[in-house]
Amino acid sequence: MQSLITNISQRIRQVYQKAEGFIEDEREFPLSQVFLNATFQRFVTDNVKMLQDLHADLHDDWLRLYATLDYNGLNITLSVDLKLVQMELNKNTQLIVFEQISDTQVIDASYPSVFHKIAVKCALFYYQKIRNDDPLGMILEKLKVIKVKDDLLHLDLNRWLGKNRSIIDTLGKVHVNHAVLREAELVLMGNVNLTALFHKMSEERLDDLSETLEDTQVTPLKQKQS
Repeated sequence: MQSLITNISQRIRQVYQKAEGFIEDEREFPLSQVFLNATFQRFVTDNVKMLQDLHADLHDDWLRLYATLDYNGLNITLSVDLKLVQMELNKNTQLIVFEQISDTQVIDASYPSVFHKIAVKCALFYYQKIRNDDPLGMILEKLKVIKVKDDLLHLDLNRWLGKNRSIIDTLGKVHVNHAVLREAELVLMGNVNLTALFHKMSEERLDDLSETLEDTQVTPLKQKQS
């Protein structure tokens, strides 16, 4: 019995020490550009009917976002340069905030008529040259992809990620405080949630412990042989 109690105490101490080592420092969680764009595809593009594509090219401290829209025969690909202002990911909040640092550019387009082509060009000229504004935020807001607040683009992923239990469970253990853009990479900066991690690891240790108890249980046959 003494050895069994010692074994239990050692296991609990190991769990605590391991969890404590994770929580002490803010850690980096690098994500590739490919992974980020796959996430956009799964949780944003696939849920917005008129949005055919949404992807980004990542660079040091900025990104170029591409959006392809299809509406009543108008198929148009737009690009814009953005700066990452805020990223917060936890079980309650999944928010990315961008600052637009360039005008929206038309990369490619097919128009149902010449009239539509003229209308698009006139609209861009009006917004960018006369109003000194940019239509991208307004367009994405009408598509319910983002919200514009104080001239910043707020992409709230909770409306899609919140439905995925495995992702929310993961975010319950990791709190992303902010992120840094690097060439072809998004580096998340965050801390591991000590309580959630301890709970998870304790469950794993208890499973191991139950197996140990089964292995060390003395049966009547063993008593007779001894």
